[in-house]
Amino acid sequence: MHNVLIMLFLLILTHKFMSKFYFFLLYFLVFINFSAKSQKKTLKAKSITENITIDGKIAEEVWKTNTEVATNFIMFEPDNGKPISENKKTDVKVLYDNDAIYISAILYDNEPEKIQREITNRDVFGVSDHFSVFINGFNDGQQDFRFYVSAAGVQMDCVATKDNEDFSWDGIWDSKVAITDFGWVVEMKIPYAALRFSNTKNQTWGLNFMREIKRDVQKYTWNHVDTKIGAVIAQAGTLEGIENIKTATRLFLIPYTSAYYQEDDFASDRTFKAGLDIKYGINDSFTLDAILVPDFGQTKFDNAILNLEPFEQKLEENRPFFTEGTNLFNLGNLFYSRRIGGAPITEPGILSNEEITNYPSKVDLINAVKISGRTENGLGIGFLNALTEKTYATILNTDTNESRKEVIEPLTNYNILVFDQRFRQNSSISFINTNTTRNGSFRDANVSALLFDLSTKANSYNLYGDFKYSSINDIEDYNGFKTGLNFAKTSGRYRYLFTAKYLSKNYDINDLGIIFYNNYHGASANVSYRILNPTKLFNRFKIEQELNFESQNTTGKTQEAWYKTVLKANTLNNHYIEFAVVANPLDNFDFYEPRNYGSYVYIPKRVSSYLGIESNRNHALTIDATISGAKFDEDGRVNYGFAIRPKYRFNDKLSLEYTLDYIHKKNDRGWVAFDNSDIIFAQRNREIAQHDFTGKYALNNKMTLNLTARYYWSYSENDKFFTLQNNGYLAQNDNYSLNKNRNFNSWNFDFSYSWWFAPGSELSILYRNYAQDSSRNVEKNINTNLKNVFDSNMTNILSISLRYFIDYNRVKNKF
Repeated sequence: MHNVLIMLFLLILTHKFMSKFYFFLLYFLVFINFSAKSQKKTLKAKSITENITIDGKIAEEVWKTNTEVATNFIMFEPDNGKPISENKKTDVKVLYDNDAIYISAILYDNEPEKIQREITNRDVFGVSDHFSVFINGFNDGQQDFRFYVSAAGVQMDCVATKDNEDFSWDGIWDSKVAITDFGWVVEMKIPYAALRFSNTKNQTWGLNFMREIKRDVQKYTWNHVDTKIGAVIAQAGTLEGIENIKTATRLFLIPYTSAYYQEDDFASDRTFKAGLDIKYGINDSFTLDAILVPDFGQTKFDNAILNLEPFEQKLEENRPFFTEGTNLFNLGNLFYSRRIGGAPITEPGILSNEEITNYPSKVDLINAVKISGRTENGLGIGFLNALTEKTYATILNTDTNESRKEVIEPLTNYNILVFDQRFRQNSSISFINTNTTRNGSFRDANVSALLFDLSTKANSYNLYGDFKYSSINDIEDYNGFKTGLNFAKTSGRYRYLFTAKYLSKNYDINDLGIIFYNNYHGASANVSYRILNPTKLFNRFKIEQELNFESQNTTGKTQEAWYKTVLKANTLNNHYIEFAVVANPLDNFDFYEPRNYGSYVYIPKRVSSYLGIESNRNHALTIDATISGAKFDEDGRVNYGFAIRPKYRFNDKLSLEYTLDYIHKKNDRGWVAFDNSDIIFAQRNREIAQHDFTGKYALNNKMTLNLTARYYWSYSENDKFFTLQNNGYLAQNDNYSLNKNRNFNSWNFDFSYSWWFAPGSELSILYRNYAQDSSRNVEKNINTNLKNVFDSNMTNILSISLRYFIDYNRVKNKF
């Protein structure tokens, strides 16, 4: 608690105008306190010296003698609180030694022939029964390491926090399952290296087990999790009995080799790469991850689009180093990892007789390292550093035919430092700093943030807030800040959330984060009612009402103002339905679409709605469908669209899925050009159609063939032009006649073979081809568009990659 008081004192000193608010914060901490409702179960682990073979048979004698049993599971959903039936009885035992904990689970089922067991890729749940263990080594009620295994033997794992399950994290652990005539059996070995816990003589961990019976769409937990309380992790039981363990050195080496052959219409290339990833356990709580000579050639492709918005396209992170174990670094939403190794920050200046002949689309990463962990007093510490190389564009002088190079991204260092103090099983105060330093006279940036997330002891109420400060060192230096406060009732059938925020004009986190809107203040309110147990009509039901208002700071004009109603329901047949209506009853103004600081454009009143349906996942044929539409208070201006996704599961090994996502915007209006001092807008018709096709064939639970194909087509056809007036309204412009139409096609195809031949070790073979086609001539015939993209410069890549996981202790013992 001493650390908490120090951090609160720093918070109070940060900004004078927040003093009254922080006085209320202290009042909230000191005087609001409720007792917990649920009684925690306790299980005692047994120490062993015998060897355990993970084979799904539970044959060792130690499993049968004097070992406590976790049983009497309770339904989590849909009928929360209902005891498990005797014919679905579940018994779990835990053993341990100096290397790992061992878990056996007997999952009784009076109809074992109906146990669902689809074989999927790792971390994909599919249509299968599951057993899982949730372990919190610090017993702080705020973070679990979760290990799942399906009845088909497929592993899934994640790091879970209050609002997120991060399945990009992959632990190294072992499991086997066996289907029997009385149900199925699970045996697991979870090495201490896959967990984080304090260095104390007597360990007390948070613990829960979950069982999912897929055909009944039911989940059961060992320790009762009351769905009337929003916090799930804090409702775990406890594991005791682990004492005096002497854990081995946590040092893992993951060398890799990869070979690429690439060709297009103009050239071909062969590339061989080799590198090394290192994971080192500084102690039982902290881990160092380093990536040397990175290779991301087999990561998932980016979904290219026709982007007519005033902002960059936000891309998903697919590189394992930047997705695994980054929950600490994501606090405060200041970290957008695609900045590291992303597009260069500048474009070279060229003369009238020059042209750019080579402009790299991304900057290469030299290396990266991260250290993260948590002390026994609940203080989480994270440090991430990455270095990207100096990058040049090539410029050709068309008169002399000579080339020159110009730096478009200097040698750049990225840093993140995080301190996150947890306390009271459900609360935290955090400090985050991000820093981007570019060599030479290029732009530098620094952002700092203080966060607090406070809940009452019974997890009935929550108070969350932040203060963030950005400092930019550029041609002109500038600073900005953002602050916000959220208060919520987080339990019961009726819940509510009130928020307020303020962003200054110069608040900017875009060097290592991503933000689109600043220079506004706003408030919102959300009230919801939910049915948590089945009724005559629904398994679950929820209705939300939300109001949101935002005003631009400089002009005082309305930036956003809407009212939303959302209905969400799971039927008794386990179909999901969601319906929403959003009304924007006020005229508002867009301060970003004009692409000119100080300008803004009028956005008319509008009403929008959508209806979505997801069918029961247990069926062989499932269909998800959504229809949406919006009507503007402007002649003929409407949006409408639909998405449909049928999936057919032929058997437990083979499945195919197709998705069509279509949007039509009629008489849309948006920026198209600058004409001297004029800002030109166009009235345009837009269509967007995306086709996704995926297929999976599992040879077994370690070996799969996967197919992913995407075809995207979009056009924008201008009807008439306008000039933006100083008051934000548009005046028709009959003199502007340049062709600003757009037609864009994108194709991606991946076919891969993956074999996890040992824990943490993978052989993968990937064939990939891709192409893009862009034109000012709108083509509405899909066959012609397909022909154009396939006739463009198609790139083909064949790659083979081998990664091998080496445990230092096993190598040491062999020698």
